[in-house]
Amino acid sequence: MQLYLPWALLLLLLLPVLGWMMLRKKRTAAVTFSSLNAVHDCPVSWRVRLRPLLVVVRLVCLALLIIALARPRKGTVLSEISTEGVAIEIVVDRSGSMSTEMDYYGQKLNRIETLKKVLADFIMGKEGLAGRSGDLLGLITFARYPDTVCPLVLSHNVLLEFMKNTDVVRLRSEDGTAIGDAVALAAARLKTAEQEIQQRNKKLNKAGMSSTAENADFKIKSKAIILLTDGQNNTGQYAPMQAAEMAKKWGIKIYTVGIGSGQAFATVQTMMGAFKVPVEQDLDEPLLKAIAEATGGFYGRADDAESLHKIIEKIDQLEKTEVKSVQYTQYSEKFGPWTLAAMVVLLCEMLAGCTIFRKIP
Repeated sequence: MQLYLPWALLLLLLLPVLGWMMLRKKRTAAVTFSSLNAVHDCPVSWRVRLRPLLVVVRLVCLALLIIALARPRKGTVLSEISTEGVAIEIVVDRSGSMSTEMDYYGQKLNRIETLKKVLADFIMGKEGLAGRSGDLLGLITFARYPDTVCPLVLSHNVLLEFMKNTDVVRLRSEDGTAIGDAVALAAARLKTAEQEIQQRNKKLNKAGMSSTAENADFKIKSKAIILLTDGQNNTGQYAPMQAAEMAKKWGIKIYTVGIGSGQAFATVQTMMGAFKVPVEQDLDEPLLKAIAEATGGFYGRADDAESLHKIIEKIDQLEKTEVKSVQYTQYSEKFGPWTLAAMVVLLCEMLAGCTIFRKIP
């Protein structure tokens, strides 16, 4: 709450003087008597004693009007953001091998749960990461087949909800590692990103809706894919290097992250209880390096959450976003209630003066 004309409050200083003048004002007699000695000993009624309160009530009315004159108002800060950001597709392997245990700062989580925690820090900003509030982010998961879990969006809360529900495949028929198909799908999504944003905004405008998340002024400065996998390509229509060449042709960088560990274990539930079983590493590091180098990205090996965080932090520093924000304030006038209160007080004062505190003549 603020006042548009705060200097108007200086008029409040005049109210004590005005009240003193009203109470000290001498009135001429309406009826002339030769002597008042006979009425000196008459008791004074409570109406007469309290009649000066009408002056106080009148002053309260004036005070409320002065506050209304100062125009109290409440401002709401709004912002328009014009962004030249990065469009990033996060491609996560969810094949059966991602259920292998991985160290998350002393805790033993499976690989996909560790990825989700570190990626959430990357998206929202935590643990030394700035966050990607000005970027278009999408999520693609893959095993035997790639799936677009979340399209490219600026509203990252939606993306995080989809990410929370991501888990390893349960059916053997869906298991596998289609790296080539996943990269090809991510590259195709990024290639048509601008067109998708324009179509989405047109639909919102036709429906009479406006979305602050999908900013019409958003411009894509660069495009990137973050590929996180712990296996090697063993299924799919596209060869990984073929998909990488497509991404390079469309100006898309690929950052590859190999998830592995020298001593990997998976927890297996049996009738005798839970047992930890050693898991053979199946990470194709030469392929991941080749994909990254072909598109101008880099490859990083993550054996635990700490090393994964360092790789993501390096990507975060390389893919910078410039955000230009213009803020303005929209005010809502609040002098109405003060004026209404003044009118109510004045009405009460007039009614009291004509009834309870009425004097004759």
